Amino acid sequence: MPVEILARELELSEGDLEEMLPSGVQSKFYNRVGWAATYMKNAALLEPTRRGFYRITARGKALLDEKPEAIDVKFLQQYPEFIEFRQRKGTRGGNKDASTPTGKLPGDISTVTPSEALENAYEDLRGELAGDLLSRLKKTSPSFFERVVVELLVKMGYGGSRADAGKAIGKSGDGSIDGIIKEDKLGLDVVYVQAKRWDNTPVGSPDVMQFSGALQGQRANKGVFITTSQFTEEARNYVSRIGSKIVLIDGDQLTSLMIDHDVGVSTVSLYPVKKIDSDYFDETV
Repeated sequence: MPVEILARELELSEGDLEEMLPSGVQSKFYNRVGWAATYMKNAALLEPTRRGFYRITARGKALLDEKPEAIDVKFLQQYPEFIEFRQRKGTRGGNKDASTPTGKLPGDISTVTPSEALENAYEDLRGELAGDLLSRLKKTSPSFFERVVVELLVKMGYGGSRADAGKAIGKSGDGSIDGIIKEDKLGLDVVYVQAKRWDNTPVGSPDVMQFSGALQGQRANKGVFITTSQFTEEARNYVSRIGSKIVLIDGDQLTSLMIDHDVGVSTVSLYPVKKIDSDYFDETV
């Protein structure tokens, strides 16, 4: 395995390799190698070939020729791709200021409280997960992507049962609407859904206008437009001007919702944060 080869090259002892994270679920060495690969991948210095394997890029080779003393987070800030990765902050409305990436740099560590460090680490993990999740979604078949949308909507409380939602999605018969689902379990109202599994082509106003027109044709005023790419500014402006209530969910929002509702992801570790129970120590009670 490449990681074991790296361990031999670094002449690490058995003790080094057996040192675990506080969670006890992974060794520090494997964890740090994983994050090093993730960071260099997002700086376009490495590219994945298959699970657990990476290939050096032309940029990576050029960097090696420069013989840098060290490649750390601060060093990687020179690459726009890495800055964008650090800004994602779990895709939950992350920090857009390029001067303040998600995690603190090593030199700033003294200004970070343990709570802030924990939150920053969580946001880094979430951001990496969201990026991987979006890459997977873009490679799925249309039928599988359809199932993902069904499961997400059901877990969010729409569509009634999974069976009901599954029958509805893709069965509308209208070329610009992929599904008609219940807004609540009683079916008192319906929501029209369209889901486009696109790579990097943004969804423009013509697509959204067509969707809006289909809603009006069905005498409906609620719709959800989902895509794995992005929406153009014109498309978002159009939605803000019309009477129909249309929610646009782009790739970043989609993966964030999937993470929040445990669709396509699983929990690896939990770190309960506890504090003193002041009432317990109140002897006057």
